[in-house]
Amino acid sequence: MPSSTIPSSMTIDDGLLSAATWLASPNFNKRPEHTTIDTIVIHNISLPPNEFGACGSDGVHYVKALFTNQLDWDAHPYFQTIKGAEVSAHLFIERDGAITQFVNFNERAWHAGRSNYLGRPECNDYSIGIELEGSDFVPFTAAQYHTLAAVVAAIYSAYPNTRRHLTGHSDIAPGRKTDPGEFFEWARLRELIAHQMAG
Repeated sequence: MPSSTIPSSMTIDDGLLSAATWLASPNFNKRPEHTTIDTIVIHNISLPPNEFGACGSDGVHYVKALFTNQLDWDAHPYFQTIKGAEVSAHLFIERDGAITQFVNFNERAWHAGRSNYLGRPECNDYSIGIELEGSDFVPFTAAQYHTLAAVVAAIYSAYPNTRRHLTGHSDIAPGRKTDPGEFFEWARLRELIAHQMAG
């Protein structure tokens, strides 16, 4: 979806985001019983690394192919290093602000790996994972910030316990992960979220 058509407000109904294109991933499972969804984790991803919008011969974005177990491991030398990976995120936000949802928010996506937030291990159990198309070395786009702010505001509304628990992959897996990276502007995002919530 072009950045000019990013909805200023979004809704979540039964774990699905109104503004997202649905593309089901097999890489999910049930959250532990009686789990409260109370954390949002921001990541970045690009396949191959530092390349944006790259697609396979079938025209499918490589990241979307990865999250749906359809990635051709022979399409690029780097893919051999992650061959067999079964991962997912709840959402993927591309450079133009387009959103794809792979896992219902009420289910457990496989995005965080071994992780710990405020002394609690296994962040996948209680968090929502959002992947931004990007890398640690390139600034994110205005469209991504505006989309992400609207997404977070919608999550805050649907899952109020997530308020005040917005964090990065590097914060929950220090030493193992570095995303969303030094170019990610947390203050900019928080200001945009505040504007969304006020509007």
